[in-house]
Amino acid sequence: MLTQSCTNLLDLSSSQELPSLRLPRVVTAPGIISDFSDPTPPPPPARRIIIVSNHLPLRPHHESRFEFDPDALVLQLKSGYPTDTQFIFVGSLGPHFDINPSDHDDVARHLFDRFRCVPTFLPPDIYQRFYHGFCKHHLWPLFHYMLPLSPSRGGARFDRSLWQAYVSANKIFADKIMEVINPDDDYVWVHDYHLMVLPTFLRKRFNRVKLGFFLHSTFPSSEIYRTLPVRDEILRALLNSDLIGFHTFDYARHFLSCCSRMLGLDYESKRGYIGLEYYGRTVSIKILPAGIDMGQIESLLSMPDTTRMVRELRERFDGKIVLLGVDDMDLFKGISLKFLALGRLLEQRPDLKGKVVLVQITNPARSQGTDVQDVQNETRAVAERINGAFGYPGYDPIVVIDRMVPTHEKFAYYTIAECCVVNPVRDGMNLVPYKYTVCRQGIPALGEDGPPKKSVIVVSEFIGCSPSLSGAIRVNPWNIDAVADAMNLAVTMPDTEKQMRHDKHYKYVSSHDVAYWARSFDQDLERACRDHFVRRCWGIGFGLGFRVVALGPNFRKLSVEHIVSPYKKANSRLILLDYDGTVMPQASVDKTPSGEVISVLNGLCSDPKNVVFIVSGRGKDSLSRWFSPCEKLGISAEHGYFTRWSRDSPWESCSIATDFEWKNIAEPVMKLYTEATDGSSIEHKESAIVWHHQDADPDFGSCQAKELLDHLENVLANEPVVVKRGQHIVEVKPQGISKGLVVEKLISTMLNNGKPPDFVLCIGDDRSDEDMFESIASTVNSPSLPAIAEVFACTVGQKPSKAKYYLDDTVDVIKLLQGLAVASSRPPRTAHLRVSFEGSL
Repeated sequence: MLTQSCTNLLDLSSSQELPSLRLPRVVTAPGIISDFSDPTPPPPPARRIIIVSNHLPLRPHHESRFEFDPDALVLQLKSGYPTDTQFIFVGSLGPHFDINPSDHDDVARHLFDRFRCVPTFLPPDIYQRFYHGFCKHHLWPLFHYMLPLSPSRGGARFDRSLWQAYVSANKIFADKIMEVINPDDDYVWVHDYHLMVLPTFLRKRFNRVKLGFFLHSTFPSSEIYRTLPVRDEILRALLNSDLIGFHTFDYARHFLSCCSRMLGLDYESKRGYIGLEYYGRTVSIKILPAGIDMGQIESLLSMPDTTRMVRELRERFDGKIVLLGVDDMDLFKGISLKFLALGRLLEQRPDLKGKVVLVQITNPARSQGTDVQDVQNETRAVAERINGAFGYPGYDPIVVIDRMVPTHEKFAYYTIAECCVVNPVRDGMNLVPYKYTVCRQGIPALGEDGPPKKSVIVVSEFIGCSPSLSGAIRVNPWNIDAVADAMNLAVTMPDTEKQMRHDKHYKYVSSHDVAYWARSFDQDLERACRDHFVRRCWGIGFGLGFRVVALGPNFRKLSVEHIVSPYKKANSRLILLDYDGTVMPQASVDKTPSGEVISVLNGLCSDPKNVVFIVSGRGKDSLSRWFSPCEKLGISAEHGYFTRWSRDSPWESCSIATDFEWKNIAEPVMKLYTEATDGSSIEHKESAIVWHHQDADPDFGSCQAKELLDHLENVLANEPVVVKRGQHIVEVKPQGISKGLVVEKLISTMLNNGKPPDFVLCIGDDRSDEDMFESIASTVNSPSLPAIAEVFACTVGQKPSKAKYYLDDTVDVIKLLQGLAVASSRPPRTAHLRVSFEGSL
């Protein structure tokens, strides 16, 4: 029997012609035959998208056992792509299908040949613990703001065996993708919270895989999410995607906040795109709510069965005002709260008794457990109580439909309902209001009997579609009185206002359909993956801590082996070192340099060919005290405002600024923000004043820093100063003071002394150090100065920089300097040979 393996071997069949398999591109070289010689270049292959979701977009069919499920969002999104795009779907068959293990290969071949679907046959025990265990009893409640405080109330304590099943299931999904992917060309789009660690498995196998992920659920605030024991593993796995999509800004904001607070990552918005820098890769963030399939809905509305059902429902509810709810049966949909609100409405408005009917369609529960049964019991009990209190023979205020309702029948209910009430206490996108709006637009087959183009939507503040429904009545579902008032407003609202609200919604829903959503995501995914093959990539880390380092072709790690040879050949060297974050870790509380650092610096300074400088933004008094053991070390303090060439030489101050009256303006402003921001502080320097917020709340500190920057720029607009933001700081300093000027001054001084440097090493980690890197580049290319043979500008950390080299951290910096210090103390090898030769004579 044929096996399923890489490169579309699922296409093979003994009764079929061999398909043309698209193999990954290979690098060619002279003398290596990599392809058949064909004078006619083949046409470009059709674009392929691999769609990965927990369940395949299939449903049972009585004749062929399988058919496409038109209600599946992952199938509907095809409408956003060109017609020649090829799609492959990867996912499980779900609970609707019971396939004998002995038939797995045959079913897999049939599904791929006919539907381009690759099934992931999860073992029953793994599926149970993966889906009903970790997904539905851990992730789903937590993402909907339910902490596992009490197992008796539906919470579930963290169970590592369920987490292991989740990881195993994701690994099986990844293995199936490996069977069909062409990593150089195919795009992979992963859907929803069931597969959040899948990106790590794919990125580990293919460092340059083009990978997008979209979360269809909510994403909780960092205070909720951080309670998850495997929080870091999931965040890091998601960051192995190229593009991560969310329905609303709130969900994206919470995700970014988690990355900031738990992983220490900052994000930037450039030209409207939000990006996270992660080991040299930019992970893009997409914010766009999903839409509905307009073509499918309009097609179903024109069916005779739908038209007939609409007429039947009109006769059944003749003279009644129908309010409609369509919800899954779970803990977060707020169905019983909705029923209580209707009871409050009838209590406050007795005249509506016998006129208002709430039809509630409940879809079957997707999970198992006592919590689901409790919700069903509570919903039934509340409905019976309301009907008993306000109903009478022939009239029930609440009509509950708890069976599987066909789609066309749901659309018929949408069509006859005057108002749609969607009030979950927490939900993802929820497309019910969108479908309701389109159905209320009208059914062509009904002609003049069709519904007028008017509708009212009562929507919860806590669902993803709420921000896009600007004409809806937004409510807090926990506030029973407010929901009752909203229902009353919907019932009594003038038709003209209903039409205006409906028109506004229909315009948005029809223009932001599922095709628009898919097309927009695909465009951003292409943009995010554009530079994949111009970067050097390699993987680091183990397990779910795996990540890919992606660097530019000319950006490489600096090693002792690479630098020691030109170092030894040089006759005059200039070594420039930043302090904080370069030779001293940023996280250190005690900033005094260690004995190791002092020893290394003294070793470098002992070489007469070396000029070694610490170039820092810190004050000269602190630096003088810390480096007093280093007699020959040069120090440039406060970004170059003060400079001395050795311990015993005098400080030279910059003559650019002598008037510091501006401090009297800046300091009160900084004090205001310090008092308002817990964990912040002010540092006074002779030439500058700095506001620090590294110990403040990350989000609040960053927000306050932006505000302070803007405030200071306004009040100091006419002063000869610059206001700059750095790593956890806002600094005000005189114009013309920068580390870049330090470099120019030192090189110029060495040139005037007749010792122009032919070797320059500059290492730093902050934004201010970029000025040094830029200045070195301009100085090297200056026609007025002799060419410097060797220049090594090096940043600390793998991040975008004007430097051509990087070191991972301060440990690497010290190791590099130690290697150079050893090279300085070791005599050249040629001298040893000469002595030995003379001795033999």
